[in-house]
Amino acid sequence: MKAVKGRYYFGGIHPRGNKELSKDCPLEVMPLPEEVAVSCAQSLGKPAEPIVEAGQTVKCGELIAKSDGAISSDVFASVSGTVTEIKELTAANGAIESFIFIKSDGKDEKAYLPPLTEPDAEAIKARIRDCGIVGLGGAGFPTAVKVAPKTPVDTLIVNGAECEPYLTCDHRLMLERTDEIVRGARYVARALGVTNIIIGIEANKPDCIAKFEPYEDIKVVKLAKKYPTGGEKQLAYITTGKRIGHGRLPADYGITVQNVATCFAVCEAVERGKPLYERVVTVSGKAVKQPKNLWVRVGTSVQAIVDYCGGEQSSPKKVVQGGPMTGLALASYDCYTHKTTSGVLLLDKAEAAAEEPTPCLNCGKCADVCPMHLMPMNTAFYSAAGDFEAAAKYGNTAYCIECGACEYICPAKRPLIQAIRKTKAYLHNKK
Repeated sequence: MKAVKGRYYFGGIHPRGNKELSKDCPLEVMPLPEEVAVSCAQSLGKPAEPIVEAGQTVKCGELIAKSDGAISSDVFASVSGTVTEIKELTAANGAIESFIFIKSDGKDEKAYLPPLTEPDAEAIKARIRDCGIVGLGGAGFPTAVKVAPKTPVDTLIVNGAECEPYLTCDHRLMLERTDEIVRGARYVARALGVTNIIIGIEANKPDCIAKFEPYEDIKVVKLAKKYPTGGEKQLAYITTGKRIGHGRLPADYGITVQNVATCFAVCEAVERGKPLYERVVTVSGKAVKQPKNLWVRVGTSVQAIVDYCGGEQSSPKKVVQGGPMTGLALASYDCYTHKTTSGVLLLDKAEAAAEEPTPCLNCGKCADVCPMHLMPMNTAFYSAAGDFEAAAKYGNTAYCIECGACEYICPAKRPLIQAIRKTKAYLHNKK
C-alpha cells in the first residue's frame, strides 16, 4: 500500500540525527557473554520474583523470575549455565534491583515453548504473557496488558518512527526482518480483534518505507522528521487524527500502539516459542571505534559490549544507555542491559553538550517545543525551591512524557528533565 503523508503536530524539535554512524551496519550477533546479570525489574510495574537459587543450572529461555502482579513481566535466562548468585545492585537509573547472575557454559542450550499453529486471540495473549514480552521502544510496558484493553479498540499502530538520534536498531530490524514484523503485527491485531493496521515510519528511512509498501493489509504513513514523532500520543494523532487527552490512554480512543521490535518479538514467541531474552542494541557515538547494531543477550555488561566494538576511539565525555534524549548517563561501564536497552552511546566532547547551566532567561522556548503543551519552566522553578506540589500544579508535570525536547532547546542549559523526574518521584512517593 503506497505510503501516505502524516499530519503535522504541535511542538517538537529537529536535533541532528547522527544516524549515519550506524544505519548501514547490518545486524550482527554478539558472541555469548561469559556471564550475564539479569535484573528482575525488566518492565514497568512490579519487579518479578526470582524462582531459582545459586548453584542451579538453567537453559537459555528458561523462566528464572516470575511476574508479580498485573503490571509485571516474566524474566528468562539469556544463556545456559549455572546461577552463581542473586544480589541487589544499583541499576543505571539509580534504583536498587535484584540481579540473577548466570555463568555461561558456552552450550547455549534452549528451553523454548512449543510453537503455535493458527492460534486464536486468547492463545496469542497467553503466549505474549508467557514469553515476557514488553514494549521495546523504551517504556517497557508489559505487552500482555496492552493486548487486553478494558475498552474495545479498532486500530493497531506499529511504531517504526525511531526518531531518537543515533539509534538505528529499529531501522535495521525493519530492513532485515520485515516479514517477521508484519506477521507479528498481524498476531497482535488478531489478539486485539482488529483489522486496521497502520505503520508509521519517519521520512528519513525511505528504504524501510519501501519494504512495507507491498503489504496490502498494512497502511504505511510517512512521518515528518521531527522529535518526538515516535511518542505514543503524537503518533496516534499523526496517523489517525485522534488527539489523546491528558491523563487518557490511546486505548480510550480505540488505538493500541506497539513498537516494531515488539511485533518481531511476538512473531518469535508465537512461531518459535522463543521468550524475550535478547534484542537489537545500537552501539554508536564518535568515541567508539566500531559502531554496530548487535543482537545482545539481556544482562550483558556494557563493558563487554564496548570491548566487542573495539573499545574507545577517544575518551568519551558521556556514556549513555539508550538514546541521547531519553536515555540514562552511566557512571561506569559496570552495568547490565535490560529488555528495554536500545543503545549504548559513547559521546565525545563535541557531542555531549555538557555546559554548566545558567539562570533561566524566561524565554519560554521550553513551552514552545513541548508536544504535551506543558510549562516545563514552572516545574523547574518550583522544584528548585523544593515546592514539589506547586511544581506539579503549575507545570502539569504528571502529564510529561520526558521526551527531553525542553532541555534540548533551553539556551540556559537548565536541567529540566531532572527537575521533572524529581517532581514525579515526589508525587509517586506521596501516592
